[in-house]
Amino acid sequence: MQYRKFGNSDLQVSRMGLGCFGMSGAYGPADDDESIATIHRAMELGVNFLDTSASYGQGHNHQVIGKAIRGRRDQVVIHSKSGTIRTPDGGSVAEGSGSPERLRELCEGSLKNLGIDCLDVFCMSRVDPTVPVEDSVAGMARLIEQGKTRYISLSEASVESVRRGFAIHPLVSLQFEYSLWSRDPERGHIDVCREHGMGFMAYAPLGYGFLAASFHAPGDIPTGDRRLHLPRFQEGNFERNVELVRAIEDVAADNGATPAQIASAWVLAQAEDIIPIPGSKSRRHLEENLKALEITLDGDDLSRLDAAFTPDAAAGTRYDAAGMQRVNR
Repeated sequence: MQYRKFGNSDLQVSRMGLGCFGMSGAYGPADDDESIATIHRAMELGVNFLDTSASYGQGHNHQVIGKAIRGRRDQVVIHSKSGTIRTPDGGSVAEGSGSPERLRELCEGSLKNLGIDCLDVFCMSRVDPTVPVEDSVAGMARLIEQGKTRYISLSEASVESVRRGFAIHPLVSLQFEYSLWSRDPERGHIDVCREHGMGFMAYAPLGYGFLAASFHAPGDIPTGDRRLHLPRFQEGNFERNVELVRAIEDVAADNGATPAQIASAWVLAQAEDIIPIPGSKSRRHLEENLKALEITLDGDDLSRLDAAFTPDAAAGTRYDAAGMQRVNR
């Protein structure tokens, strides 16, 4: 496993991290035993970077990770997001989610559920439109002073918010959706991270499984799966996006790889300072994803993928209208 200095910190993180979102029932029932086995296998293979959130399973995700790392805390770097306020219908809102008081409570609750004394990185999931980002960052900075987290970061924040937040206290990283069909960070977010020596975490590098060619018709997605609510997975957009994925399948065939591996290899090829964090809830998918580290896409491969996936090629937005209002703030 290769490791990289994480932003402006003294942390060394694996070239690919492990996203733990799917371990808490996001895509089908949770299987705690397999999730713990997956985390253990990741550690055996050199993965030391875990991404989680207080909102994943409302504490369940942290409890599973806590069990998996018991007695091995020094072997992992934990990046934990705050999550946003949940609504009775299962949705979430950013308003009120970034107050210093709530961020403190979430950080303390995360430590309790994980069974640890200090997070490596505490990340605000979304910029709260009702709280100046300066106030949110100042609140998180106090958590560093209190020994509850070593570093702080932002997720899905705009370039302006990153600059404003960093002026209050150094931020170690920015997490943003980044993949062949989600190229928004190329419009300044990656650059602002480099300006400030911050790390860049690419979540959903497989496009929630779509870029892995996991689905070929809308009916392939199980009833109740949260992806059914994402515009790119809905009828009309789905069929157009399947056509895009054919380019990934062609490159995969030429390289003796799977589409999932090619999708991750493309992210890895963009820059050494970009850390993809594909989600896995099984050892099988984890091992498949990590093989992307062994793939070197040549100029022709990259040109073919870029020709198919121009910045605005994907049909449909990343989230629904309400969700899009909460990102890049």
